[in-house]
Amino acid sequence: MIDEVARDLRRERRRGRNGEAGSESSRRPNYRSLKNPFLPQPVFSDDQVAAIHDTALRVLEELGIKVLLPEARAILAEAGALADEDSQMVRIGRDMVEAALASAPRSIPAHGGDRSRDLALELGSMTFLAGSGAPNVTDLERGRRPGTLAAFEEFMKLLQHFDVLHMLGPCIEPQDVDTRFRHYATGRAQLTLSDKLPFVFARGTPQVEDSFEMVRLARGLSESEFRAGAYCYTVINTNSPRQLDIPMAQGIIDFAKAGQISIITPFCLAGAMAPITVAGALTLQHAEAMAGLTLAQLARPGAPVVYGSFSSNVDMKSGAPAFGTPEHIKATLGAGQLARFTGLPWRSGGGSAANISDAQAAHETQFALWGSVLAGATVCIHAAGWLEGGLSVSFEKLITDIEALQTVAELCAKTPGDADAIGFEAIAEVQPGGHFFSAAHTMTRYRTAFYEPLVADWSNFGNWTQSGGKSATERATGIWKRILSDFQPPQSAAPTAGVLDEFIARRSEEGGAAPVS
Repeated sequence: MIDEVARDLRRERRRGRNGEAGSESSRRPNYRSLKNPFLPQPVFSDDQVAAIHDTALRVLEELGIKVLLPEARAILAEAGALADEDSQMVRIGRDMVEAALASAPRSIPAHGGDRSRDLALELGSMTFLAGSGAPNVTDLERGRRPGTLAAFEEFMKLLQHFDVLHMLGPCIEPQDVDTRFRHYATGRAQLTLSDKLPFVFARGTPQVEDSFEMVRLARGLSESEFRAGAYCYTVINTNSPRQLDIPMAQGIIDFAKAGQISIITPFCLAGAMAPITVAGALTLQHAEAMAGLTLAQLARPGAPVVYGSFSSNVDMKSGAPAFGTPEHIKATLGAGQLARFTGLPWRSGGGSAANISDAQAAHETQFALWGSVLAGATVCIHAAGWLEGGLSVSFEKLITDIEALQTVAELCAKTPGDADAIGFEAIAEVQPGGHFFSAAHTMTRYRTAFYEPLVADWSNFGNWTQSGGKSATERATGIWKRILSDFQPPQSAAPTAGVLDEFIARRSEEGGAAPVS
C-alpha cells in the first residue's frame, strides 16, 4: 500500500513538474475570488497617517499641482480651485478633496466577459496582475528582444490560463504595430483570447473612444449599459513631482465620464522624484493621487477610481530604481494605511530590478508581494514576470512567480479544523513507530490534500540529476510552451473576432487614431 501511494504521488508530481502535456494538478482550488486573510500591518502610527494626509492636502492648497490639460484646469477651476493659466499651476482646496473622497465608491463591481470573472474591487479583496508596460520581452529560447504583437498575444494566452491572475494588463508594447493602430491590436488580443477584465491605454480621447467601442461590441452592450457598469480599466500615472500631463488628465476625464475604472497611481521614487524619506515620498504620492481623484469625481461624481501607490527608492550611487527593498515594502505598508484612512480600494506594485530570472529577481518580487499582501492591497500590479525595473517581462519569470501567487492564494482558503480534520481516529489507527501512508484518513485525501507545485521540483538530487538537472527557470520554459500549444480561447471570447475585425478594418481605413501627448 505504501508503494502504491508513493508511486501515484511520484507520477503526479513528475507530471506537475516537467512542463509536458498532462501536467495539470488534479486539485482544482478556486483562485478567482480572493479575500486577504491577514491583518494589515502598520508602519506609521494613526497620528502620523493623519499628519501625512493633512500635509498632502496642504501641498495641494499651498503649492499646487501643474495640470497641462486646459480642460482639466477648467473643470477644477469651475469647482473652486485656483488655476493660473500662465504657469498651469492649480491649487486645490481641501474641501474639494474631502468632497471627492465622499463621492468615490468604496466598492467597485468590475465585469469580465464571463460572470465567473467578475471582481469586487474593495478593501479586503485581493487581485493580482502580471508585469505591465515593458518595451521588451525575454525568454530562454528566443532571448531578449523588443515587444511584438505576437509576444503580446502569447502573454494574453498565459494570463488567461492562470486564474490567480485576475485582470489583463499591457504586459509589453507591441512595437511592430504603428501607434495609430496599436490599440486595435492590443484590444482585439485581449477581447478574443480572454474573458477577464481588459486594460485600455489612456493615450488620448480618440484611442480611448475606439477602445470603449471595441469593449461594447465584444460584450454586446449598449452605450447606456456600458456606462452603467465597469467593463475595463486604465492606469493613470502622474509625472512626479506634482505634474499631471495631457493624456493622463484626459484619461481621468474620459474614463470617469464613461463610468470605467481609473487606477490613479503616482510613481514616486524616493530620492529622485520624491523626498528621500518614506514618509515624504508617501506625502507627495498621496497629494498627487488626491488631485487625480478630485478631477475624476468632478468629471462624474461616483466615478470608479482606485487609489494607486507605487513608491520605492533609487540606488543613490547610480540613480537606478530599486524594488523589493525595505523602503519599497515600508512605502507599501504606509500606502495601505493611507488607503484605509480614505476607505478606498487601492493598488500596489511588485516587481524587480534584476536583469534575469534569478535569485535576486525572486527575492525582490516575493518581498514586494508580501509587502502588498500584508498592506492589504486590493490590486497588485507587476506581481509576475517583471524584470529590469519594468524594461522587460520574462516568460519564465511569469511562471515561477505564479508559483508564489498560487501559494498566497492557497493561504486565503480556510484550513479545516473540525473533528474530522483533527483526526483522532487516524492517530489511533497508526501504532507507535508506524506510518500514515495507508491510514484511511490519508487514503481518502492524498490526491488533493496538498498544493501541487507548478514549477518546483521536490525530487531528490539523484532523480533530479537523472531528469536533466534543470533549474526552476529552465523547467518554466516547458510549462509556458505547453500552455501556448494547448491554448483554446474561452467560449465567450472567440466569437467576438468577427465584429471586432469589421470595426478595426473600418477605423484603420479611416486612418486609425494617433496617440495624444
